[in-house]
Amino acid sequence: MSHDYKSAERAAPDAVLSGIADYALGYATPSELARETAYYCLMDTLGCGFQALRFPACTKLLGPVVPGAVMRGGARVPGTAHELDPVQAAFNIGTMIRWLDFNDTWLAAEWGHPSDNLGGLLAAADYRSRAAAPAGREPLSVRALLQAMIQAHEIQGVLALENSFNRVGLDHVLLVRVASTAVVTAMLGGTREQVINAVSNAWIDGGALRTYRHAPNTGSRKSWAAGDATSRAVWHALLALRGEMGYPSALSAKTWGFYDVLYKGRSFALPQPFGCYVMENVLFKISFPAEFHAQTAVEAAMTLHTEAASRLDEIERIVIETQEPGARIIDKTGALNNPADRDHCIQYMVAVPLIFGRLNASDYDDAVARDPRIDALRARMQVIENRDFTRDYYDPGKRFIGNAIQLFYRDGSCSRRVAVDYPIGHRLRRAEGLPLLRRKFEASVRDHFPAMQAEHILHRFSDRAALEATSVNDMMSALIL
Repeated sequence: MSHDYKSAERAAPDAVLSGIADYALGYATPSELARETAYYCLMDTLGCGFQALRFPACTKLLGPVVPGAVMRGGARVPGTAHELDPVQAAFNIGTMIRWLDFNDTWLAAEWGHPSDNLGGLLAAADYRSRAAAPAGREPLSVRALLQAMIQAHEIQGVLALENSFNRVGLDHVLLVRVASTAVVTAMLGGTREQVINAVSNAWIDGGALRTYRHAPNTGSRKSWAAGDATSRAVWHALLALRGEMGYPSALSAKTWGFYDVLYKGRSFALPQPFGCYVMENVLFKISFPAEFHAQTAVEAAMTLHTEAASRLDEIERIVIETQEPGARIIDKTGALNNPADRDHCIQYMVAVPLIFGRLNASDYDDAVARDPRIDALRARMQVIENRDFTRDYYDPGKRFIGNAIQLFYRDGSCSRRVAVDYPIGHRLRRAEGLPLLRRKFEASVRDHFPAMQAEHILHRFSDRAALEATSVNDMMSALIL
């Protein structure tokens, strides 16, 4: 309810603030499916971070923001030797996780990547756990970390179901900041009032513009925006724990609240209570480091590779059918200026597998992008919305991400139309996808760590029950260089 901005009387906390706080502090009964999925999500998210450490564009952003500003006994950054205050550690971890656009995804009215929250959750959990022993307290277990992941996924994902921030120009990392703030504040021992205070400040921060995700300004900030959001969340949590005040009508205050300033006067729709729905249904990126609306397009292009590669010069046009969000955000023509530009262009992500039969992170680099065949194919592509794909995309019982590709040749012939309704990372393909997800994690670990340490890490993560019983600080000790 809107609050009279002339009155100094404080309203009761907005229902959304109270609901988030009550869930962050009180939910303890996720399903077995959610717990199992969270275990795989932890593996996959860490693996994505390890892969990102091969790229200097990522690693140059890591470490303390000011040289030498380390914190002994602070939070550690997996795959590195960095030991930092938990705010900066959260930025480091969040940036690693998101760098390659290879971690999990949630698609609804708003899209996003719920495992982005692990940046703040893991930094806060390691910091709290390392401080526990000298104070005679128990460290957090990995089981508690998985519980926190389920809750952060849920807050971000349920807020995204029917609330489209991208349509008012705001980036989805806003929801990372809100979800991480709530769960980190609770994890660090915050009271209900402190969680509400922290979350109110997270909303008052407003939201980053999507400028860096769209032509003509697409750039590398999209790879560290989530790190920024989740680190800001840890900062809000720590301030609230020190007694910093909150703003109970941060959303609904007339004129000055989030709804009036940034959401065109509308309030949020929450179509279902918080539970564990999002973790149960999260979408893993298993096969390709590609913006998720194009995942099935890449899969279709891979199917057509053998035919296309031998007839590239004969192709007159290529028709790509996609969902409305895909047509709106990754249909891109003209020059592509950097890797961030290319991994948000559906035409580029289709051209590479048609030509080479692959799409990996290095395929977005200049060395590959200079191949003239890529832009030659892009110039012959037509992207159209398939309304059936759009309908199934928004259907809560399906959450499909369909794409179809067909090649048309100058002699009047055509390829078969290859349509893929949902990618291998979808819940309906879990049995097919999980062995591949494990292999993705194993390859990431073996590529980054010395052989003996890699085998030790893989052994730890092979036994879910044993891993869950491990303290977070012990798990983190195994992951640092």
